[in-house]
Amino acid sequence: MEGNKQKTVLITGASNGFGMEFAKLFAKDGYNLVLVARSVERLRELGYSLQDEHQLQQVCIVQSDLSRREAPQEIYDQLKQQGVQVDVLVNNAGVGVHGFFHETELDRELDLIQLNITSLVHLTKLFLKDMVSRNEGKILNLASIVSFMPSPLMAVYAASKAFVLSFSEALQNEVKDKNITITALCPGASDTYFFKRADAENSRAANGPLSSPEDVAKDGYDALMKGETRVVSGVLNKVQAGISNVLPDSALASTMRFQMEEKQDGTDNRIPESRL
Repeated sequence: MEGNKQKTVLITGASNGFGMEFAKLFAKDGYNLVLVARSVERLRELGYSLQDEHQLQQVCIVQSDLSRREAPQEIYDQLKQQGVQVDVLVNNAGVGVHGFFHETELDRELDLIQLNITSLVHLTKLFLKDMVSRNEGKILNLASIVSFMPSPLMAVYAASKAFVLSFSEALQNEVKDKNITITALCPGASDTYFFKRADAENSRAANGPLSSPEDVAKDGYDALMKGETRVVSGVLNKVQAGISNVLPDSALASTMRFQMEEKQDGTDNRIPESRL
């Protein structure tokens, strides 16, 4: 869109999965891009191809590891020095850790909390202040279907996504009288690298029905542009989110544990609505 050519979106975790699809959607609508991830080569390939395809005025490639405490401030300061105004913030970067909590590595879970929660809060604090001063802006935070329920074998991850959902909805209320939109996107199990990186590729959830990253990103993008506070991506996930309001947490936890357990040969993979 012509009116978006002077606007810029910052997307974390932009080198693959949902982040890459968000970049495509914003570029198609004329937004300039700030792409953040650890893999700079993938970012360059994606960013510059989108710049050529859509004739974007500016693409900034930022190599950063958001599991580092200093990373959000470094990103913000770098963009300020370059005179880049961020009109839309997409907090997409995130990671999971699979396994029984008493057996998993504490350092991995502390890094998860830093990435999924602390860096998201830090980036939101920095850029939301600027948006409030301009009385304009949009923020999209990646939550999850497990934001609504406890998830054994993914206990810290699910808790982090419950935080993201609660945080996003509280902030939306705080800025309701301003020209600012804060949206939480809640996808289910999707065809990304998530399960492999979480060491959960053999779980039932990873081997069940998977949403496409393109569909999930489009649901989130459309909801953000419409000013919606929350969007659950996928029909079955919408059903599951509704059921979570009725079933006790103990029943939800049992269902999620079944989904996160390793799928054995010859066993069924029923309960398709129970997806991460």
